[in-house]
Amino acid sequence: MTGVPASAAGGPSGARRVKGPASGGLTPASGRALAREARDRAPGGFGGGKARRDASGPEDVRAAAASSATSSSPSSSEGTGTAEAQGSTRAPRGGKIAAAAVDQASVWNIANLLTMLRLLLVPAFVMLMLADGGYDPAWRSFAWAAFAIAMITDLFDGHLARTYNLVTDFGKIADPIADKAIMGAALICLSALGDLPWWVTGVILGRELGITLLRFLVIRYGVIPASRGGKLKTLTQGVAVGMYVLALTGWLATLRWWVMAAAVVLTVVTGLDYVKQAIVLRRQGIAERKAALEETEE
Repeated sequence: MTGVPASAAGGPSGARRVKGPASGGLTPASGRALAREARDRAPGGFGGGKARRDASGPEDVRAAAASSATSSSPSSSEGTGTAEAQGSTRAPRGGKIAAAAVDQASVWNIANLLTMLRLLLVPAFVMLMLADGGYDPAWRSFAWAAFAIAMITDLFDGHLARTYNLVTDFGKIADPIADKAIMGAALICLSALGDLPWWVTGVILGRELGITLLRFLVIRYGVIPASRGGKLKTLTQGVAVGMYVLALTGWLATLRWWVMAAAVVLTVVTGLDYVKQAIVLRRQGIAERKAALEETEE
């Protein structure tokens, strides 16, 4: 019987040809593997495979740039900090120069000008005090005016210097010199004219010069602060000397003697107090230095 060939009839051999792997064909398993690999490699695929994960889109580029900027920011900030640190280290040098310039310019401030005025009043007071033999009431009144101005400016120059930050090296040196000069000139003139015993002048001037020297000797250990007794002593001395400069008579002449006696007592008492403070300050300073040396050796 002439029939259709087995391959066309779908016989067993045809079935085997379809089911079996043809030469160069794909099995279902290999086809699925290839499809999965192609999907993974596709940039716009929906599988979210490796190719998509590794893709560097614009957002990834921006993220990478931000990351690099963040990583480089410490070094840049460190550089900025270094520059700022260098600027800060250089600033004090300029600040010191500016401060020195200000100090030099501030020598001519109001406090120092008052101190200079007090220094200039010293020779003027002496000339007025000794004019016409030193016993003319009119000239003694002018001398009293010069002495009063000197004492008043002594109160104001220190207050102005502390209040408005006008303290200078010149003021620290010139102010105590002016104080001692005007007081010493008045006491010596009064004793030379016979109005005041020399021993009073010696006690007051000896105390003033001695305490000033004592301050310099213990300044390495600290500063002896001015006490209320010292301020009261200065005020009492000024009033007493001023009353002696004027040509007073009667009960006012008796009153000035008592005021001067109080000034002498305050001068001695406050002088002894300053000596005591200086001794305590020196002992404390020596003890602190010994303690510091022991700590250094340990």
